[in-house]
Amino acid sequence: MFNRKQKHILLKFFSMFSVVRGYNILIVVIAQYLASIYIFASDMPLKKVLFDVNLLMLVLATAAIIAAGYIINNFYDSEKDLINRPNKTMLDKLVSQNTKLSFYFVLNFSAVVMASYVSFKPVLFFSFYIFAIWFYSHKLKKRPIIGNLVSALLTLTPFFVIFVYYYNFKYVILVHAAFLFLIISIRELTKDLENIKGDLTQNYRTVPIVYGEATSKQTITALVVATLFPVYFLIAKFDIGYMYLYFFICEILLIIYLILLWSFSTKTQYLWLHNILKFIIVAGVFSILLIDVDLVINRIMSVNFI
Repeated sequence: MFNRKQKHILLKFFSMFSVVRGYNILIVVIAQYLASIYIFASDMPLKKVLFDVNLLMLVLATAAIIAAGYIINNFYDSEKDLINRPNKTMLDKLVSQNTKLSFYFVLNFSAVVMASYVSFKPVLFFSFYIFAIWFYSHKLKKRPIIGNLVSALLTLTPFFVIFVYYYNFKYVILVHAAFLFLIISIRELTKDLENIKGDLTQNYRTVPIVYGEATSKQTITALVVATLFPVYFLIAKFDIGYMYLYFFICEILLIIYLILLWSFSTKTQYLWLHNILKFIIVAGVFSILLIDVDLVINRIMSVNFI
């Protein structure tokens, strides 16, 4: 069906897709558009949001920078990942480091060009974002606590871009961000537990290595308890429609997560916990639709792109 050259090209494509974690970028793009349509610009016509070229440029620029961030992170973590994720690393190595770095610079340059279409301010913002991701990958990632906090903040940045673009400064958005920040921080600490072997070999000073696994689990427990505060305010103080169902399910999953956390000790077991958190994050993206079901239905019924 495919000749050898075509298979080689196809394998390299999947290798690059694996390096930039295309599935994660797709989720970020969907999240940015859903947040724009149903939160930040819910009072604007659907077509105006979907066909806003400035928004498209900001979303594409963000996607390009995130992809570049994964590349530079892969570059610095190649030896560690060979221990922690041998199968994925072997796939990633089908593309040479020089090719990856070339893509890194092309993606970042493209992001700045797309940002310049909007205005000079996004150019400055994205330039700082590019530097922050590089500095995190090069220096901060190996530092306990600081590395986890910076990683969580960098993950939230794509939503901050849309937040600023629409100048929609509502307290409910900040509370949503606080909940997401806590979940991402829990995920980062879980990844540290999952990757202890590789981190230890490559002299990474993560929380479980510096302070011990017990301290990591205590910190995670405190963060899980802390999620109750934004969840309470979102349900009790703000109108979030049927999204309260998502938060109830989240807290149930987090309780299960905690019970398992204190009984788990192997890489495979920690990977299960990591997947629970990934499910919470991905489900959170699509639960945006639950904030105003009537609005969703009206948006769908009024779709007319002609």
